[in-house]
Amino acid sequence: MSVLIAGCGDLGTEAGLRFAADGHRVVGLRRRADLLPARIEGRSVDLRRETPVVDDDTEVVVVALAAGSRTPGEYRATYVDGLRHVLDGIAASAADPRLLVVSSTAVYDVADGGLVTEETPARGGTPTADVLLEAERLLRERAPEAVLLRLGGVYGPGRERLIEQVRSGAATLSDRPGGSPHTNRIHRDDAAAAIVHLTTTVSQPESVYLGVDDEPVRLDDVLLFLADELGVEAPPSAPPTGRQSGGDKRLSNARLRATGFAFAYPTFREGYRAVIAGEGARHA
Repeated sequence: MSVLIAGCGDLGTEAGLRFAADGHRVVGLRRRADLLPARIEGRSVDLRRETPVVDDDTEVVVVALAAGSRTPGEYRATYVDGLRHVLDGIAASAADPRLLVVSSTAVYDVADGGLVTEETPARGGTPTADVLLEAERLLRERAPEAVLLRLGGVYGPGRERLIEQVRSGAATLSDRPGGSPHTNRIHRDDAAAAIVHLTTTVSQPESVYLGVDDEPVRLDDVLLFLADELGVEAPPSAPPTGRQSGGDKRLSNARLRATGFAFAYPTFREGYRAVIAGEGARHA
């Protein structure tokens, strides 16, 4: 089988390596194809500005784009224009691939700690989340049979911001009544495995899946866990700042679980322990 990964950053490259390990030919698109490992056939293309060539025998296309900054303009260039160019490339080819597009659970504007499923209305509510919804609408207009995989917070090798904050003493606990909002996470390796699973194993996938692990957890609890694992002092309490002062939701992975998908890291505990131990080294 021939697989095209449009957006071979950290997640796309890990997914591509997993497809290759299963014996599939993998073509990877990124601005600098020379950075890709040898098992992925790299093609240099800036999807924000260029329409890629899609081989006629392509059977699976995965769109896993990643913006370079959190500005609405960069988001639109990456997620809307990038997706449009991929769809144009598919339309210009003779291929009729299964298509999976990675999006984000940031499109849910829930702030009361409520349970979120794929049936929960996605209303955006922030400038960047609104752009993600714009990209999702484009996908539905152009490729209504495509699968959307909305990922929670991805962590893993090379994605160690919280670990470094706790280790350096920069992390703080919330001082608000009831503690910090909930956070919903997924290890990068599980996110990549879910991409492969949904495009090669599930014969009749649903249109939307939430990519999160088994346990929504308050951010404070993650920070306290990391402090204990690292053997450092617990973070002090302080008023919430930045993204910590945003929404509060508990995401369900029941639909993804129902497909038979099994997590290597079912909660943040197993995942962060593996990261701290240096397991799952970053790909070349």
